[in-house]
Parts: sequence; C-alpha cells; structure tokens
Amino acid sequence: MDWLIVVFVAAQAVLIAVAAAVALARGRTLDAIADRLAGDRRPAAAATPDGEALLDAIGGLQRRAEGAEFALDQRLRDLAYLADLIGVGVVRLTDDLRVEVANTAAHVFLERAPGTMLGRTAIEALGDHRLEAIAREAVERGSATGEITLRDADGPTLVVRARRSPILGIWLVLEDVAELRRLQRIRAEFIDNLSHELRTPITTIGLLAETLARDAEVAGDGVPARMRERIGKLEVETGTVAQMVSELLDLARIESGGRQLLLDDVDLGRAASDAVERLRPFADRQGIHLEVEAAPDLPFVRGEAAQLGRVITNLVHNAVKFSPAESTVTVSVVRAGDAVEVAVADHGVGIAAADLPRIFERFYKADRSRTSGGGTGLGLAIARHIVEGHGGRITVASLEGAGATFTVRLPVPEPAATRGDR
Repeated sequence: MDWLIVVFVAAQAVLIAVAAAVALARGRTLDAIADRLAGDRRPAAAATPDGEALLDAIGGLQRRAEGAEFALDQRLRDLAYLADLIGVGVVRLTDDLRVEVANTAAHVFLERAPGTMLGRTAIEALGDHRLEAIAREAVERGSATGEITLRDADGPTLVVRARRSPILGIWLVLEDVAELRRLQRIRAEFIDNLSHELRTPITTIGLLAETLARDAEVAGDGVPARMRERIGKLEVETGTVAQMVSELLDLARIESGGRQLLLDDVDLGRAASDAVERLRPFADRQGIHLEVEAAPDLPFVRGEAAQLGRVITNLVHNAVKFSPAESTVTVSVVRAGDAVEVAVADHGVGIAAADLPRIFERFYKADRSRTSGGGTGLGLAIARHIVEGHGGRITVASLEGAGATFTVRLPVPEPAATRGDR
C-alpha cells in the first residue's frame, strides 16, 4: 500500500498549490470589492476607460478565483471518495501528531464515530499507544510499519504503514488483515492434517515397493528386466512423494510458528563441513568435487544447529544436482561485518533472470524442462523460512548457463562470541 501514500502526497501538493492561488486571488479581489463599495469616494480617474478596464480585469480574476475554489472543493471531495473507495484506513497527522484527515474506514477500524478523530492528538484519536509509536517512528526515520491486533484476540488485525510527507505531516495507511491471517491459519492447519493423513499410506506403499525390489532381486532372471525397471521407478516416485509430504509438514509448522527454536552457539564452519561430508558419496556418484573454504576464528551465531545444517545441506544438494560432471561445488564461510556468510557456488546450468525473483517460492521450479531427478520445489522455501526465522537473509546470484551462488547471511550476536577449538 505504499503507492497509496504517494498518491495522497501528490494530491496534497496539488491542493496546497491551488489553495495558495485561491488565497492570493481572494486577497486581490477583496481590494477591488472595497474600491467598488467606496465608489463615491474614488477619484474621478476611476471612471475613466482605463479604470473600468482595471475593474473588469479584477472581476475576471475574481471569477477565476471562484472557479479555482470550486475545483479545489471538487478535488477534496474526489480525494475523500477515493480514500473511502479503496477500503483501507487513511489518516493524515500534522507534524505535532494531530489528526488532520481521517477517512470513514479509519473511523470504522478504530471504532470511532464519523468525524470525531479530527483535531485530536494521535493517542486520543487512534486510542492505542502502538499506533502512536509507529507514527513517531515515521517522524524520526521517514517511514515505519507494524502489525497490531486491537482490543483483544478477536479484534481487527491492522497492518499499519506510516510515511512522512515531503511537504507537511505524516500519512498513515491502515489495512485490516484479520481475514487474511485467519485464512493463513486454516491453510496451515489443512496442510498439517493432510500431511499426517498421507504419511501412513505412503509409508506402507514405500515398504511394499522395497519388498518387491528385494523379491525381484532374489528371483533373479525370473523377473523380466522391464518389471525390474518399473519396480525401481515405483521406489523412486514413492520416495519423492514421501519427501514432499514431510517437507509440506515442516513448512506448515515453520510458517505457523508452531515450534520454538532451540538456540545455541552454532559454528557455521563446522556445519558446512558436516553438510559436505554427508553429501560427498552423492557427489562422488555424480562426478562432482566438493570443497569447503572456512575462514579461521569464525564467531558463533545463535541458532538451532540442526536447522541451519539442514539449510546448508539443501543448498549443497541442489548445487550438486544441477552441476555437470567433473565440475566443482565450493562452500565458503567468511566473516562479513556483523554477520557470518555461507556461500554455496556451482558451475551448473544457472538460473534465468526471470526466475530469480521467484526462486524461493514454494513449489516453484526454474525451467522444469531441465529439472532432472525430481524435487518437490519446497527445499528453498523451507531454507528461506529457517534463515529468516534466525534473523538472517538468503539471496541468490546467477547467470544462466554459468552457475549460481546462494548466500546465507546470519547475524553475529553482541558481544560476539568467538569459536572454540575445533
């Protein structure tokens, strides 16, 4: 909704300019009217043709001022109508945090009678110190955002965006997202329940496929090669579905915040080495060389070692999967300012520029025609949630056909703890 603030700021500038023109015209017109009312006391020169022309010009200026005033009133009405039409609350505060403009939606969200917010202080009108705090932060920093549930757990949940106007005051945009949050909870619960229900039959199918594979091996030539191939494919596809169900369940839990992180001091250099060693047999089968480059004396980060290790393992696995034989995948761990960065670089197929903005979305697969070896499309989405849940950030840089580099940046706590002996 930041575009709304831009629209209202632009409209505000136009209205101020028109109002200034109207005020200037009014001042000049009043002088002309005073001259007309005092017509008997005017000097005779006023009755000359030049004097009449001057009065006509003033009359024209007055008519233009009245037209500008009418246009200003119409613009104000249109702006108020737009503010109500978009279905979000719009509040404009003066520099000393008094309400100057508030549309109908803002009054409804905050349970105020129409028009009662105008002229009041932010705390009086908004009725919540958290809203006032967001406005004050916007005064100091230029912009601020926050999400607030009003009154009680069943009250409206508002996303509040505040931005300082380049002219005067602060704009607040209030958007009710209670229904969106409810739907998100329903979705998470649905995925959670569905994943639990699917796990048992998928596990059974996996066991049956494994039994068939063993029986076919015992039978030897008694089982046709074509049948062996189909049994092997059944095992692979069953494993893919089981992985998808497991990752769906994990993603639902992460997104719902259903589990707490077990924070500890984590050595990302060691986590990277462990991930590489775990995947080395897989890389050897693919003909890929794995290298780890960890800087000495890396500080610890605070986090859950198993989850952060999972992120690195996922990135290394993807890098191996999309790399050509005899190429190298490099995992580097370095100190970068107030953070530690883990970068996984490969020389594989790369990612198209059009796919980069969506690469961390759930189920999204860049260029499916080149995505061999299956995959659920959930691994990078899970990695993003885990990293962001640790206060970090994950990014990707890639050139199609020239490989990709995924970088995980995690903050170092203050005071920074240095790692012990490995």
